Amino acid sequence: MTQIQEAAAQGRAWKFASADEDDRPSLPEVNSTIKVPHTGTWVRRLIAFLGPGYMISVGYMDPGNWATDIAGGSQFGYTLLAVIMLSNLMAILLQALSARLGIVTGRDLAQACRDHYPRPVNLALWFACELAIIACDLAEVIGTAIALQLLFGIPLIGGALITALDAFLLLLLMNKGFRYLEAFVIALLVVIATCFAVQIVAAAPPVAGILHGFIPSPEIVTNPAMLYIAMGIIGATVMPHNLYLHSSIVQTRAYKRNDEGRRDAIKWATLDSTIALMLALFVNAAILIVAAAAFHTSGHADVAEIGQAYELLSPLLGLGIASTLFAVALLASGLNSTVTATLAGQIVMEGFLRLRIPHWARRLLTRGLAIIPVVFVTAIYGEKGTANLLVLSQVVLSMQLPFAVIPLVQFVTNREKMGKFVVSRSIAILSWLVAAIILVLNFKLLYDTIFG
Repeated sequence: MTQIQEAAAQGRAWKFASADEDDRPSLPEVNSTIKVPHTGTWVRRLIAFLGPGYMISVGYMDPGNWATDIAGGSQFGYTLLAVIMLSNLMAILLQALSARLGIVTGRDLAQACRDHYPRPVNLALWFACELAIIACDLAEVIGTAIALQLLFGIPLIGGALITALDAFLLLLLMNKGFRYLEAFVIALLVVIATCFAVQIVAAAPPVAGILHGFIPSPEIVTNPAMLYIAMGIIGATVMPHNLYLHSSIVQTRAYKRNDEGRRDAIKWATLDSTIALMLALFVNAAILIVAAAAFHTSGHADVAEIGQAYELLSPLLGLGIASTLFAVALLASGLNSTVTATLAGQIVMEGFLRLRIPHWARRLLTRGLAIIPVVFVTAIYGEKGTANLLVLSQVVLSMQLPFAVIPLVQFVTNREKMGKFVVSRSIAILSWLVAAIILVLNFKLLYDTIFG
């Protein structure tokens, strides 16, 4: 009996159009390929499940976060730390729901949408998700190109074109096995965290100011400029395509496909993603704290570009290597984000459209769509235009969030689909509240953009 047939036998009413196509698991080349112990110490079992959480955490600290965090820290000091914390808590909840959906149903979020919604709705959801992936890729292209310029003096346009070559990085790692891919991602995350830990020590920010920044302020909503950057932070932190990605890659673990195995897998997968996203919270908060300590308090409130931050960090912090560490972390962030965006693109295209194309072709197509506007804007407006494009890409990501969040919450709160694994009433209320907050903030941003 296949996983799909077993799920149907347990009462989860997914609709499958054709047996041959819909019996195909998500990411079939790596599905259930990583063995997990069913007995033994909790440390050994946790380690077996560690990996997917760190891969999705990459999207929460990609180059797009840098632009919004730097702008927020330099303009408003520590005030927007509350937004970073709130968005990270939202991310922890939503990623836990995403993992639950994948483990319980054996379907990723894209497949679940295709099974549940009519074709016109699915096409609209697919289009929205593709826009989000392109916006994310846009941030990665800009971030990687800026890092190459800062470290090696390569012009922005040249750096953007070089990023097309990273299409082959994922192929190399996937051919070695999914564990190699996870190890690569975790290694680069360690580099990023270490770079910012050193900068935090050099910046020596006031603890009282940081703690006060984690208390939400009404000004965040009433100040249009602050709200715009806050929405960018939320868009850069809670990534729409990560919800599709996580629901798929948790299925790489060969847990028992029965109630006991699924319950165990949900526990470890949730712990994995929660730990990883706390690391993402540290990195995002560190970027904003360093920007606030170095720029806002020294009168450089207009610093909103990564290049400006790079030039000013070492002189203002009094640490010669600070700027280099900043650029190295940026390059590591861009490389890491490339891997996860590629996988998410594959999952979305196969899940919604049942369309399978070679990984390198998918990667080059997505990366090409991201490179074109970067080259165009850089050629016409220079680095200033590229910086504005980077912040705008994060706002676009935020606008796509409802199209991923609402279906996810709808599925995991539906007993008919989730059976005994449906979320509790309190979690369901909290999940819908998070979806409502995202919708309200999006409408407020649209109103201010059009009429303000």
